Amino acid sequence: MTVYGMMAPGRTEPYVSRFIYVFCVDYYAYSSPISREWVYRGIVVSHLETKHFIASEMDFDIGRNVIIMNEKDAKELGLGPNTRVRLIKGDRTKGAFVAITRTMVAPGKILVSREVARELKIGKEDTIGVKPVPVPPSFVALQKRLHGQRLSQDEMYSWIKDVVDGIYGETEIAAFLTSQLYYELSEDELHALIKAMVETGSKIEFEDTVYDEHSIGGVPGNSKVALIAVPTVAAAGLLIPKTSSRAITSPAGTADTMEVLARVDFSPEELKEIARKVRATLAWGGKLNLAPADDIFVNIERKLSIDPWHQMVASILAKKVAMGVDNLVIDIPVGRKAKVKNMKEADELAGLFIRQAARLGMGIRVAITFGGQPIGRTAGPALEAKEALQALINRRGSKSLVEKALSIAGLVIELSGKVPSGQGVEVAKEIFEKGLSYEKFKQIIEAQGGDPNVKPEDIPIGQHTYTIESPIEGAVTHIDNAAITAIARAAGAPFDKAAGVYLHAKIGYRVNKGDPLLTIYSSSAIRLQEALNIASKYSPIIVEGMVIKTLP
Repeated sequence: MTVYGMMAPGRTEPYVSRFIYVFCVDYYAYSSPISREWVYRGIVVSHLETKHFIASEMDFDIGRNVIIMNEKDAKELGLGPNTRVRLIKGDRTKGAFVAITRTMVAPGKILVSREVARELKIGKEDTIGVKPVPVPPSFVALQKRLHGQRLSQDEMYSWIKDVVDGIYGETEIAAFLTSQLYYELSEDELHALIKAMVETGSKIEFEDTVYDEHSIGGVPGNSKVALIAVPTVAAAGLLIPKTSSRAITSPAGTADTMEVLARVDFSPEELKEIARKVRATLAWGGKLNLAPADDIFVNIERKLSIDPWHQMVASILAKKVAMGVDNLVIDIPVGRKAKVKNMKEADELAGLFIRQAARLGMGIRVAITFGGQPIGRTAGPALEAKEALQALINRRGSKSLVEKALSIAGLVIELSGKVPSGQGVEVAKEIFEKGLSYEKFKQIIEAQGGDPNVKPEDIPIGQHTYTIESPIEGAVTHIDNAAITAIARAAGAPFDKAAGVYLHAKIGYRVNKGDPLLTIYSSSAIRLQEALNIASKYSPIIVEGMVIKTLP
């Protein structure tokens, strides 16, 4: 990297005329029969002058770090549309992008997006500094990643720090994420990524040993497993302050489903107090500033419907390290149309988790579970919340849901050393069948601001519905996880909490012609039609009779 300046007479440092900064990055790789030649040379000329403005928060949600300024101010600072700037208020700084207007704001004033206002704690009319920024040094790290070259720990930290500071937009971040689909991170890079994600955010520490469980997802209906597993672990006396992200590619994440019943967004102090009172939480990690780069990455992964393996491992483990987790159970569902298709892939991913956890000093068990069809009968936040609540109240439910939840809880209990290996599931089952899991779940709901006496029938679901019926008499031989997910998301899940899919039949069920197979729910008639279009195209449930085909 070379920085060029002008030396003024009698000065011992480069003189930048009227705060003009010339920034050059030279990046070379040699050419040979077995390597490709890449040459990158960027020259950016920017004013380094800081100008102060009266800032107010926008009254609309734009979903990214943006400021709107008058074109006269933009011209004076040499800024164009979508130019990067650094915003400064006291000791707080935040990166943002510029939008320019002639009439929306007067000269000397700016509007800032909600994200910026929250980060900088901007009041009704605060004075903040706006400073243009050149191409940051970490851009070289992104270029190396795009070309398949390895990043050092310092380069990875520099990149992640600038992502968290808002220096980069969605284009650069999407490039970093998609690069992992073609050039996998090495294990050293992955470790550096996890550390950087932790170090650029906050950490929460507890006095007791902390336990947690986490599923990689990829199977519709999986988000409700934690609603049974977590209170069961807590009822066994262990501390399990679970935090989850929202759905990336599935119809619901655990945070989306729990939000149907109670609040999930807490400050670190609030979360610690809840955990102290009831020994458990079912919260969203976004507001806690734990590994904040992860929330930025997840938002873009969701839009692209991608979830690179190494980034997923980094996402999960970084959040757990920041949360002070000592012992962790990872659930890897395996099945056709799941994230992990076969046992070979599952073993590889499990090894990745185990090796990285060891480097982080974390105890870990990995459960490889059946993911060949949806978990339980529902997919979508409200429907899954109803099903989990019914199972807890009745102390029984769909086998794929209850058995999986108690197996996961049992493994967590075994990690504590309180019971011998192989006996944890029996302990978890006894806790569940005695109603202790439900009592603990009620405590969690109440501590998180919900109604502990809520009943399944109290939970509203989409008023626009359509039921798909079996065209023949026969047996259900296949359920397409990807199709169920696509249908539920087209219906509006997870953003429409009331949207989703209810399965009347699972693999192996015998049905008659005209029997219901699945019902789609949505709050929007238009979205329901979109879901039906997908259902008609992809055949989410296959029913076959004894005669499969006749010839000629």
